[in-house]
Amino acid sequence: MPFIIVIVFFIIIGVFIITFYKYRLKRRIIDSGPLDEIGLKFLMQLSGSNELLKWGIILMSAGIGFVVLEFIPYRAEESPLPYGVEMIFIAGGFLIYHLMMRNHKDK
Repeated sequence: MPFIIVIVFFIIIGVFIITFYKYRLKRRIIDSGPLDEIGLKFLMQLSGSNELLKWGIILMSAGIGFVVLEFIPYRAEESPLPYGVEMIFIAGGFLIYHLMMRNHKDK
């Protein structure tokens, strides 16, 4: 278990570093002066607010899957049921995100 904690710790640090440098890059682009159409597209692509929404929905659905697993009786040593239930909830999170983005693009 401590090994997993170290990995998660470094992933979190990496996410913060990437977010910080994206912010600095956006700030420099904005401070450099007026932007043309290509610069605006790049700036919108760099913002990645949809990426945060995607991972929030996926992690929330995975957490709901873990909560549901607490109420389903199964043998942990023999049953593939927990893996299937968790994958269904994670896939549901991806599906919800996809439907939200498709609905957002239609507007």
